[in-house]
Amino acid sequence: MDQAIVDEAQKAGADMIVMVTHGRSRVGKFVCGSHTKNVIIESRLPVLVLR
Repeated sequence: MDQAIVDEAQKAGADMIVMVTHGRSRVGKFVCGSHTKNVIIESRLPVLVLR
């Protein structure tokens, strides 16, 4: 799923990927979810993460 997000963004000619993280716990407020983290690592595009 994570690679599919990156692939689709590149295929669409996107300038940026925007993702939302839940931050359900105190630790979650400081740590991105695993999908968001993987997209950040795999993408050559900038990734904006919102809470």
